[in-house]
Amino acid sequence: MSHVNNLESQHNDPSFANIWQELKWRGLIHVSTDETELEKLLGGDPITYYCGFDPTAPSLHLGNLVQLLLMRRLQLAGHKPLGLVGGSTGLIGDPRPTAERTLNTKDTVSEWVGYLQAQVRRFLSFEGDNAARMVNNLDWTAPLSAIDFLRDIGKHFRVGTMLRKDAVASRLSSDEGISYTEFSYQILQGMDYLQLNRDYGCVLQTGGSDQWGNLTSGTELIRKVDGKTVHALGTPLITNSDGTKFGKSEGNAIWLDAHMCSPYAFYQFWLNTADADVVDRLKVFTFLSRAEIEELGAAVAERPFAREGQRRLAYEVTSLVHGVDATEKVIAASAALFGNGDLSVLDEVTLASATAELPSASIGADGLGIVDLLVASGLSESKSAARRTVGEGGAYVNNSKVTDPDAVIDRAELLHGRYLLLRRGKKNLATVEVTA
Repeated sequence: MSHVNNLESQHNDPSFANIWQELKWRGLIHVSTDETELEKLLGGDPITYYCGFDPTAPSLHLGNLVQLLLMRRLQLAGHKPLGLVGGSTGLIGDPRPTAERTLNTKDTVSEWVGYLQAQVRRFLSFEGDNAARMVNNLDWTAPLSAIDFLRDIGKHFRVGTMLRKDAVASRLSSDEGISYTEFSYQILQGMDYLQLNRDYGCVLQTGGSDQWGNLTSGTELIRKVDGKTVHALGTPLITNSDGTKFGKSEGNAIWLDAHMCSPYAFYQFWLNTADADVVDRLKVFTFLSRAEIEELGAAVAERPFAREGQRRLAYEVTSLVHGVDATEKVIAASAALFGNGDLSVLDEVTLASATAELPSASIGADGLGIVDLLVASGLSESKSAARRTVGEGGAYVNNSKVTDPDAVIDRAELLHGRYLLLRRGKKNLATVEVTA
């Protein structure tokens, strides 16, 4: 079983009357079809619900994590999830507000479907009375002819309504415009909901509020074709209090795949959360109770320097995505970098990810003198400055202080046979790779 598939460690907060009230407190409901009816529906017998993820990249990202954890919360409340990875919608691509997507090959999309399905599976339980199911919309779109699609599905959509969808409207006013291919995306998503309603009795679709037009295309199609009322729930787009975009670091997306964003970088992202955002992030991205979150919120307000909220947030989310073992390694690496742990116990992958953003240099085996190392790494501007640093007790190699300016580091001290971590003072770090 997956490292995050142990649902016994997560639960819905018993301090709330029902799951709907908990979702509201956590700030997860921005828009919905009928709040009163949805609260009643989610408080009654188990229902089937779904969320879709398109394989437009080889990994999901933090925006998708909001939906994955929402799905998990609903499953913990007894409801039945359908995880849809869009083998057909991924070939088209949801319209972006800015420009046309580059279409990926069918082989690429098929490969990415497998990657995303594996990621979705990690957040749901596929056992028990409310076991999750994985579905792929290519299964019902591939056999459908263009004529049947237009006659049976397309005739129920009004172009005027489709033009008013936010992404479509913004693209129409741009220089590039929008292709018929991307314009038709909302029809495909609406058809997904219809198919899942017929096959599994699915009555709720969740997604981001920026997807609201696509979500309601399904509810309207089901009403027109089968005369049934079904529901949609849109979560708010998460923003940082300082106005910067959430989910990006150095302009790059935070991916859930460990190869695209290392557990160390992932952990550091959450550790760097601003004080003003910590409580909101704890509500959305963790399964901590209201009492625990309120206690952490008080700690952030009273002792911001201790960063208790950030450390707990980073631990909880990294454990959910990458597992407890990987998270413990990350914490050990963070401590070891600054002299509070043993660098030699870190595996090579963790060490590499922990030092990836540090200044680095490569040297030959004849350059292991401490002065040469400090200069080569950029920690000292000159040999005289390096000697002064050593003499003042500010030079460290693998967290061991070096006090002799003429010292030569023994090859036996190389981490994994080729690395050294250098430190000048308390916070200036660099790595050196010995190449021969």
